Amino acid sequence: MHSHSVEPWTHGHVFLGARHRRNERRVWAVVALTVVMMLGEIVGGHIFGSLAVVADGWHMSTHAAALGIAGLAYLYARRHSQDPRFTFGTGKLGDLAAFTSAILLAAIALAIAYECVERLNAPIVIYYREAIAIAGLGFAVNIVSAWLLRHDHHHHAGPGHEHGRHHDRNMRAAYVHVVADAATSAAAVCGLGVAWRFGWPWIDPVVGLVGAAVIVSWALTLIRDCGAVLLDVVPDRRIEGAIRARLEANGERVTDLHLWRVGPGHQAAVIALVTDDPKPPSVYKKRLAGLHGLSHVTIEVEPCPDH
Repeated sequence: MHSHSVEPWTHGHVFLGARHRRNERRVWAVVALTVVMMLGEIVGGHIFGSLAVVADGWHMSTHAAALGIAGLAYLYARRHSQDPRFTFGTGKLGDLAAFTSAILLAAIALAIAYECVERLNAPIVIYYREAIAIAGLGFAVNIVSAWLLRHDHHHHAGPGHEHGRHHDRNMRAAYVHVVADAATSAAAVCGLGVAWRFGWPWIDPVVGLVGAAVIVSWALTLIRDCGAVLLDVVPDRRIEGAIRARLEANGERVTDLHLWRVGPGHQAAVIALVTDDPKPPSVYKKRLAGLHGLSHVTIEVEPCPDH
C-alpha cells in the first residue's frame, strides 16, 4: 500500500474551541487593562501615601496572574495544537488552566475572609471618601473587563452556572475572576457607604465576608467542573445514549463505550461492539454522523463468539 493511500482514513487532532483566537485576544486585552490598573494603584498609593490603594493594587495583581494563566493556556494550546506528543491535542489545556485559576480564586476569597475577620476583631480607621473612590474605580475597570470577556455569558444565570458541554472553561474562569472582583468592589462601595452614613464600621467587613463566601462557591463549582473534564468524566449522558441507540439498531451490541471531552465543543469516543454480521468500522461511523460535538471516533467490531 502506498503511503498516500491511507489519507482518506486519517484525521487531525486539533480540538480547540471555535472561538479560540477571539477568546485569546480578549483575555490578553483584559490582562493589559488589569496590569495597568494594578501598577497605577501601587505607584499612586506610594506617591500619595495610601496603604489602602497599595493593598488594592496588590489584590489586583492576583487577578492579573490568574488571567495571565488563561492567556498563556490559549497561546500554548494554539502553538502546540499540531504537536504529536499530545495524543488527543491540546484542547483540554484550557480546563487545566481554569482548574488552576479556580484554586487561585478560592485562595483570594479566603484571604479576603481572613482580613474581614481581622477587621471585625480589631477595627481600623477608614478613610471613607478615598476607599469608596478606589472601590468605584476598581468596579469600573472590572465592568469593562467583563464586557470584553462577555461573548456567551450574558444570557446565563450567573458565573457559577454550568454552561454546557461545549463551553470554553478557560474563558469562563477568566470571566468569573473579573465578575468576582467587580462584585467585591460593588459590595465594598455599598458597605462603605452604609458604614459612613450610619457610623457602622462593622458593616464593611461583614459585607466582605458575604462576598467571600459567594466567590468561594463560584470557585468550587469551577473546580468541580474542570476536575470532571481532567478526569475524563462522561460529559453528556444523552450523547452516550444516542451512540448506543444508533449502533444497536440492527441487533449489534455495544460491549464497551468510553466517551470523554477533548476540548471545547469536542468529544472523543472509543467503542467496541459485537455482531452476528460484522461490517467495516466505517459503516458504524456513518451511523454516528451528525452527532454534534463527536469529533473523534474509534470503533472495534468483533463477531459473536458462537459465529
